[in-house]
Amino acid sequence: MLVNGTWTKDWTPVQAKDDKGRFVRQISEFRHWITKDGEPGPTGDGGFKAEKGRYHLYVAYICPWASRTLMVRALKQLEEYITVTVVNPVMTDQGWQFDGFPGSHADELNGHQYIHQLYTQVAPEFTGRATVPVLWDKKTATIVNNESADIIRMLNTAFDHLTGSVLDLYPEPQQQEIDQLNASIYEQLNNGVYKAGFASSQFAYEEAYQGVFNMLDILEHQLSDGRSYLLGEQITESDIRTFVTLIRFDAAYYGLFKCNRNLIMQMPFLSKYVQRILEVDGIRDTVSIDHIKQGYYSIKALNPNGIVPVGPALHIQNIDAL
Repeated sequence: MLVNGTWTKDWTPVQAKDDKGRFVRQISEFRHWITKDGEPGPTGDGGFKAEKGRYHLYVAYICPWASRTLMVRALKQLEEYITVTVVNPVMTDQGWQFDGFPGSHADELNGHQYIHQLYTQVAPEFTGRATVPVLWDKKTATIVNNESADIIRMLNTAFDHLTGSVLDLYPEPQQQEIDQLNASIYEQLNNGVYKAGFASSQFAYEEAYQGVFNMLDILEHQLSDGRSYLLGEQITESDIRTFVTLIRFDAAYYGLFKCNRNLIMQMPFLSKYVQRILEVDGIRDTVSIDHIKQGYYSIKALNPNGIVPVGPALHIQNIDAL
């Protein structure tokens, strides 16, 4: 991580844990918002007006948090409004690196080699982890936001007056229900798989493992009534948050993170749900199973020899080609 603007040591997946060995995730530091008129959003400073071509996303296909933002960019038809750079999925001793892997890109905007250099370009004394996604403002050469939850919510509405999009991933009548579901999904599933994989005690691992499969069982039951999405027939923010974990589960979390009670493909309603979302226009382009496997299995703390498994066979239509 960066300490006072200096890269301090080789990258490791766990920077903090509690007294029972639980993995503790870092809080994002940059929390400004793009708004229709450039006025301040719920957090941070103003000055970030929605404009075509002004903003850029730095993402990793391996990263579920970054992939959330790619999904919303696609669903909200923002491909011509927000450009994208995809980093190398193989984690280096200095964290995320640009270029050098099929499907990854050089940093053509700023000419950096590593993501952490973006952070110190904006904040020379920055202390913390250099994470993706990064929402970048080309106009002022600064980071707007590096919190995926903020980014997907702002992209849901900030550009609608320019694009004409009528899709609402956070409709007002369902906002309370979405917020409650999001909180459970995050704690037990999205972050739960990481708490299991990066646990440093048996207690912490088993606690997280139980949470993961408790949430999966709840979602499987919820979908068993024939609904298309978690809250009905319209895709919402909760589906975005759930999909990014499910699409990585069998390929990475089942084996590497020891979340091995069963595969998603063995849960009939959830596996059909994943397929259904994959078939939504633009979503397949946000998924790369090759990046996901190469990236997760490059984490030396979990896989010292860096061997990437050939399997499992993923029984979702055409998914092995992604």
